[in-house]
Amino acid sequence: MGVELIKRTNLSVLKFFALLFLIPGLGGLVFSAEVSTSYLAKLPKSPDPSEHRTIAREVHGVVVYQTAAEDERLSAMEYGSISVFLLGLLLAIVYLEKWATARQMRVRIDTDLLEEAGVYNS
Repeated sequence: MGVELIKRTNLSVLKFFALLFLIPGLGGLVFSAEVSTSYLAKLPKSPDPSEHRTIAREVHGVVVYQTAAEDERLSAMEYGSISVFLLGLLLAIVYLEKWATARQMRVRIDTDLLEEAGVYNS
């Protein structure tokens, strides 16, 4: 019983951390998409050297020009969000694998106990 409680606790912690990374990662992706879309509305469609808007970015098939700082900020937001989301996805996959294994072991133990009691015959 103690080992099973520890395994359940480990699964709960793994599930918690998977969600801890998945949800903010997804939120960051949505936010960076919103920023990118706002760039489409407010940034010039041709280079503007006087405002240092010379770095091209394609947004929904339209090229807009941004400053180096805007490009770095949005790229960092996108790559950071993707990294956090992928880490959460990896943890979620590990959680699901461990959960399935634990469930199979529980079913196997329950079946063995029922067979020993003469209640269940395979």
